[in-house]
Amino acid sequence: MSIQGAELGRNRANLTLAALFLGTFVLGCAELLVVGVLDLIAADLRVSIPAAGTLVTAYALGIAIGGPLLTASTIRLNRRFVLIGSVAAFIVAVLVPVLVPSFGLFVAARAVAGAVQGLFIAVAFVTAMSVVPKERAGRAISMVLSGVAVSAALGVPLGTLLGQGLGWRGSFVAIVAFAVLALVAAVAVVPSVPGSGDDVVGQVRYAFAPRVLAVLGLSCVVFASLYSALTYIVPFLREVTGITGATVSLFLFAYGAATAVGSFGGGRFADKNAARALVVATVGTAVALLVLYLVGSSPVLVALVLLVWGVFAFGMTPSLQLRVVSLAGPGGQLASSLPASAVNVGVALGPIAGGLAISRSPSAPVLVGLGIAVLGIAVALATSRLRPPVVEEQAERDAESEPAAEAA
Repeated sequence: MSIQGAELGRNRANLTLAALFLGTFVLGCAELLVVGVLDLIAADLRVSIPAAGTLVTAYALGIAIGGPLLTASTIRLNRRFVLIGSVAAFIVAVLVPVLVPSFGLFVAARAVAGAVQGLFIAVAFVTAMSVVPKERAGRAISMVLSGVAVSAALGVPLGTLLGQGLGWRGSFVAIVAFAVLALVAAVAVVPSVPGSGDDVVGQVRYAFAPRVLAVLGLSCVVFASLYSALTYIVPFLREVTGITGATVSLFLFAYGAATAVGSFGGGRFADKNAARALVVATVGTAVALLVLYLVGSSPVLVALVLLVWGVFAFGMTPSLQLRVVSLAGPGGQLASSLPASAVNVGVALGPIAGGLAISRSPSAPVLVGLGIAVLGIAVALATSRLRPPVVEEQAERDAESEPAAEAA
């Protein structure tokens, strides 16, 4: 290939990654948008705040359960077609509750939107890795994950801002407008990427192999540690650090920005050695939680620790995704949807663990997170020795070539 052709290929790959980043960002914002307008939805649809909270649960369950199911059912389809179709379906799912004032339908639409987001993210990972050289797969994954990380930092404040100015329906319409932009970008720049030639059974065999489940378990542990402390970080900041009012939002925004930086930068470490990056990152998160507990009364030190914590916590996400896909071997396309499910299980379990401890003191959830993080170190060390499978077809070819080499 000529230098010009290589450059054109690199430019097209960068445009594709940018389109995938936009898609994951918009869909991620839609997931968290509800949190910022929950009270408005509850008042308008005449349901309680706890009942309105099921909208968050339905979306998470849609990602965790529906995402892998949709990924499996579309495994043979062209990835470009699936990406475009998933964004189109997402737009419909977001518009339904705006047009039809039914809370039950709203919950169902949120579950569908979550499932479609899970599908989009899984296919985005496969597409991102297919448009770059193998040695840049981690950085390609980090671009997709960064859309999620940035949406996590901006989703709730964006939802609150839009809700106050436009109402909850207006904020949903705004998300639809951004989703249309993501759809146009996908149509314009995402190339054709063939689906898997394997059937679903063959994919399942590799995607759910014990070595893959072990790293998925690590994903669950890591995010259980994160959310056992993060869910109750506001009471910690208020009662231990002495931070109140708008300053709390500044601390949380700093943490969110750090997660985005970690997600962007983590791809390079994944490309160098994903297994080692996971060990280093799990140690880093444990140390950050320990220091957070020890210096909790100092606002300046707490702010610095939150930055470090965010970088380590999300800096490992590209390595988690890359390890799962690589360890799955031929089942990588289906396996690409599984980390999101494992993460959501951790997100669900973490607040429960932290909630059981917070009655003792506002610092107790941090200690719970620390304990789970130490477990994460052990799991990271144990899984660092795992290796991708030797594909039978390749093994057979190698075996056939050995006698020929000996004869020569």
